[in-house]
Amino acid sequence: MASETRYARNDDVTLAWMAVGDGALDLVFVPGFVSHVEHFWEEPGLAAFFERLSRFARVIIMDRRGCGLSDPRTPDVTLDDEARDVLAVLDGAGSERAVLFGYTMGGAIAVRAATLAPERAQALVLFAAQVSMVADDEVVWANTPEQSDATWVAMAEKWGTGANLDIVAPSRIDDAGMRTWLARLERLSASPGEVRAMARTFGANDIRADLPELNVPTLILHRSGDRMIDVRHSRYLAEHVPGARFVELDGIDNLPSAGDPGAVLGEIEEFLTGGRQRSVERALLTVLFSDIVGSTAHAARMGDARWREVLATHDGAIRRELDRFGGREVKTIGDAFLATFDGAPSPAVRCAREIVAAVAGLGLELRVGLHTGECEVIGDDVGGMAVHIAARVAGAAQPGQILASGTTYGTVVGSGLRWDDHGARPLAGVPGLWPIFSLR
Repeated sequence: MASETRYARNDDVTLAWMAVGDGALDLVFVPGFVSHVEHFWEEPGLAAFFERLSRFARVIIMDRRGCGLSDPRTPDVTLDDEARDVLAVLDGAGSERAVLFGYTMGGAIAVRAATLAPERAQALVLFAAQVSMVADDEVVWANTPEQSDATWVAMAEKWGTGANLDIVAPSRIDDAGMRTWLARLERLSASPGEVRAMARTFGANDIRADLPELNVPTLILHRSGDRMIDVRHSRYLAEHVPGARFVELDGIDNLPSAGDPGAVLGEIEEFLTGGRQRSVERALLTVLFSDIVGSTAHAARMGDARWREVLATHDGAIRRELDRFGGREVKTIGDAFLATFDGAPSPAVRCAREIVAAVAGLGLELRVGLHTGECEVIGDDVGGMAVHIAARVAGAAQPGQILASGTTYGTVVGSGLRWDDHGARPLAGVPGLWPIFSLR
């Protein structure tokens, strides 16, 4: 789950970041030229990618200057400036030393940060990173200045349409939801004019002189058929970074969470921790997600002390009903509850009705979403698409309303529960249209 966006400062530049997880090491994700720390979480695959990293690390995700929620770029910005941006985010997050995870153009920034402040870099992870943006006798596979200009102009012309999915994640080319998410990510990240301005400064980025100076454990990952960044960039890095580990993965996608993200995550986890988590178990569960309507306004009206009391009473009421109906509390996220139920979903539906009634006496209204599907089960936690769908269904509910996906509804038909059909609708970040029903 996404956390609250925060800000760090590098002189006069404000940089957006957020952190998830509480693992034993810190890892900062330095994105390419497209990012938005909040919209990242609207794509279930990318959200699952970050959540998996957060099982063994505190993951710090940032927007580069000129992208997303960070300040705009200036024409004179340098690679050193952006490297210091990363260090400023680490300062803001209270991190003395972190793994620097550089993705595409963020790879050069991560490398430069590791050379400017080696004491802050615990390790380097480079995914589809680039050595130089401009071709010469050594980097013959890069674009000439003329080719680069043409590429950026063409990209800017179709900016915000999702057409770039063809090179970012070609294995998802027929996924309309993914294309819609990418189109919105582009629009939220930068305007077409800002994209052209970024291209003018990116051309100066060349990290070949940095590579022999690196004295940090380095993992280099790249898919052999990447249609956006030529794999020869990573092969060059592997040859010139002292002691680097290079893994050339199968696939055609540039986005690490597309294609086979498990292979990417497994390599990162093993490199950083020395091992990989046991295989993920899958179980058919009914997921219940509840959220208090207007919690911020309640807290402001009541004051912190009174609101903590009300929230504790709310939590106790929900836990009693979960015990009564055989549900299992997975976790709380702020004032939201995530719970699961084994077996038939009828107890989950009846529990949802009771918790809405139980907290009404506190002057609170809940939105509740239910979905039945296969979940990833790792220890006491659950994840996967089924959890995302339940959260999206809850987000579509009105105050005091209980909504269920068609999967849950179809399983409880004939149980005496009464429903209203709300038709099929899209759920943010979830492919296709989903039938939604509200409990009477």
